[in-house]
Amino acid sequence: MPEAHPIKVLLVDDQPMVGETVRRMLADEPNLEFRFCPDPTSAIDVANEFKPTVILQDLVMPDIDGLQLVRYFRANSGTRDVPLVVLSSKEEPTVKAKAFALGANDYMVKLPDKLEVVARVKYHSRGFVALLERNEAYRALAETQREMAAELARAARYVQSLLPVPLTSGPIRIAWKFVPTTQLAGDMFGYHWLDPDHLALYLLDVSGHGVGSALLAVSAGNVLATNSIPGTDARDPGGVVTKLNDMFQMDRQDGKYFTIWYGVYRPSERTLAYCNAGHPPSFLLSAGTIHSLEADAPAVGMMPGLPYATNTVAVAEGARLLVFSDGIMEIEQADGTMWPFSDFLDRMTAQLTTDGDLLGRHLDFVRELSGHEVLADDFSMMDVRF
Repeated sequence: MPEAHPIKVLLVDDQPMVGETVRRMLADEPNLEFRFCPDPTSAIDVANEFKPTVILQDLVMPDIDGLQLVRYFRANSGTRDVPLVVLSSKEEPTVKAKAFALGANDYMVKLPDKLEVVARVKYHSRGFVALLERNEAYRALAETQREMAAELARAARYVQSLLPVPLTSGPIRIAWKFVPTTQLAGDMFGYHWLDPDHLALYLLDVSGHGVGSALLAVSAGNVLATNSIPGTDARDPGGVVTKLNDMFQMDRQDGKYFTIWYGVYRPSERTLAYCNAGHPPSFLLSAGTIHSLEADAPAVGMMPGLPYATNTVAVAEGARLLVFSDGIMEIEQADGTMWPFSDFLDRMTAQLTTDGDLLGRHLDFVRELSGHEVLADDFSMMDVRF
């Protein structure tokens, strides 16, 4: 028996002779404590203080009915689950049935042989101690889970604190919507001026979820946000992604890789240079035409030494660019089927030509489509107006 939970036997019986007899039966048992309560009216208080692992209780006592005391023990929170062995002077099937119906665990005609008393005391105590240890393990696990949830919440707040401030005024306006799934996000996006004539925009999505994906997303995002890619011109999207691919090979990132869309807008020439590495296509509405800025290379980290190319597209005045992760389009519908990409494409084509809060509308739409408030993947979306 574990030292933390010794056998603790409480005997409730109005006859001191019975108390002494049981005490002697158990006296030689190691790691066992015995308490005798001759007053049944104080039995609950004694039990709450002593915390027995098994209760032996007589059914015939003055001042209180034995079956009523069984009810009291089962109604009391401190003894509700403690094994209860009722003692009777004779075998009475009707009384035995009532005792079991009220919550007794065992029935003995007093007093049996010492071997039987010791065996039943140990048997019931072992079961109760196992219950206590299981409950303690559950409590410890629940506490650990609460601590982990708190840590994950703090980490999620940190990740979100790295996201840029929306641009609500000026020649270029950028709005965004980021709603992480229940786990740590693997999405990261940002934008900043490299110089007065070059605005960098990017969105990346790390494979998987959880701490590992979030750490990689933060690491890659910090490299981009601080322009700390040695030997590379941040104004060249293909060169940037090529260097990222060298820096973040999946065999050094616990098997994780990421897709990325990286673009650089140049106002003086009204051009957008971009590189798409395995990422969902961004949509550019320019001069009434919607351009799908597709991926032309695999995700970052999958193939070492792979060069990535830079593509360029014209950006007319009043153009609009949508950059997003797959969490806004790969939606399991309420009926269990996946939302067809063609339907997504039709919806985005229509939405690009409408005013108002496109991001909020789409978030509400996919929540309704999936039938869940919390989505299965991170929802990340940037709406850029030139």
